[in-house]
Amino acid sequence: MNGGLEMWLFAIALGTSMLGGLLGMASGIFIVPILTMFGGIDLHTAIGASLISVIACSCASAAPFLKDKLTNIRLAILLETATTFGALCGVFLAGLIATQYLYVIFALILLLSAQQMAARRKESPRPLNQGMEYSVQRLPLGMTLMYGAGLISALLGIGSGVLKIPAMDTALRLPIKVSSATSNFMIGVTAAASAGAYFARGDILTPVAAPVALGSVVGAVLGARILMKLPNEKLRMMFVCILVILSVQMMLAAFGINLIKAAP
Repeated sequence: MNGGLEMWLFAIALGTSMLGGLLGMASGIFIVPILTMFGGIDLHTAIGASLISVIACSCASAAPFLKDKLTNIRLAILLETATTFGALCGVFLAGLIATQYLYVIFALILLLSAQQMAARRKESPRPLNQGMEYSVQRLPLGMTLMYGAGLISALLGIGSGVLKIPAMDTALRLPIKVSSATSNFMIGVTAAASAGAYFARGDILTPVAAPVALGSVVGAVLGARILMKLPNEKLRMMFVCILVILSVQMMLAAFGINLIKAAP
């Protein structure tokens, strides 16, 4: 592998991990399409590198979030049980549901999540300071949504952070920064379990995964620092925009429409 490609992989990982760390999402939802479409990298190799990227992002950005008391570790562990159970069910259901129907369902879920998050702008904003008290509401509903996030994630092979944050924001009524930080902690745990299977199959290639992991660490740290300074409502609207864009992408994919051709 030449140095130019390694630098390109580093730069892509840095940018996507910065965005992923900022929003509390798995960077794989951005990095996998980029590596396959523009880098001509095999899908399984891209997913394997993406899992390493997610673990690196979660670990690198954990310290700033924990220092500022944004990550709710107890809640993350509880919600992770529902997400993991949903993912296991999704694995068993994979192949039984037509892919195009899954894309349509996922697109509708993303649009609904975007609408719910945008609607919360009408609430009176409260600044989130270090050590600020907040209450977790409607936990049964949140657990149900986490199960669905894990299920959809396993069926479509994407990170569930894109669904976890709207669930925590709208159902559990957590501050948006707490939702992002807690989701970031959770996706690292999930990715660590999946990475073992990809490593055993030989899909994690060091020449690809190494520069991706290094760029991910730098990007995650930068994303975490930006998150601390970004106003809550700007962060929420940024996430709403991402949800809408992904929803349109999923709906087009349901009808076999690909706006970007894969690299030869």
